[in-house]
Amino acid sequence: MAIDEQQNLNQESQTNNTPQEGALGALGSVWLFVWDFLKIFLIALAIIIPIRFYLFQPFIVTGQSMLPNFEDGQYLIIDEITYRFTDPKRGEVAVIHSPQDDSQFFIKRIIGLPGDTLEITGGEVRVTNSDHPNGLVLKEEYLVDSVATFGNIRVKLSEGQYFVLGDNRLASSDSRVFGPISRDTIVGRVFIRVFPLDKFDKFSSPEYQY
Repeated sequence: MAIDEQQNLNQESQTNNTPQEGALGALGSVWLFVWDFLKIFLIALAIIIPIRFYLFQPFIVTGQSMLPNFEDGQYLIIDEITYRFTDPKRGEVAVIHSPQDDSQFFIKRIIGLPGDTLEITGGEVRVTNSDHPNGLVLKEEYLVDSVATFGNIRVKLSEGQYFVLGDNRLASSDSRVFGPISRDTIVGRVFIRVFPLDKFDKFSSPEYQY
């Protein structure tokens, strides 16, 4: 009789412990899931934050100054790393801080480089430098054929200075208005247009025909 009672007590003890063990097991599974999620989240942050703030940055085109190549509302990815290692090239499209308001951003094309003497006259852009001491007129194939670059300007660019223009030469506030820009106002070059999808494109500096 004593043996039967002891067996019953053991069975009751096992029965009473089972819900607790099940709860602890479920809690452990939840904690493992949460920990795995946190690890994935932290790893993703470690990857995304440097890319977002130090390598690439999104930019939405506002205004008409870069028509017909860039339209209002288009979504671009800006490469912020290249200009840390190489100088901007003629013809590259870049995002810059407004020289008049550092909180605003413009998208413009780099036309004049340090050391250039740049002249706008007769609707044309002429560049004179050590490679072209007699001066050469830029053949800008990315412009609409009928568009002329209005203005009457002659400027010598010093070290670290750049002359930028909008592709829509008739409706762009650029270096013809605010003068040459300094290197530190350039945020980065336009790398990819991601939206709209039917105009997805990757950009590089154009080859000029002199």
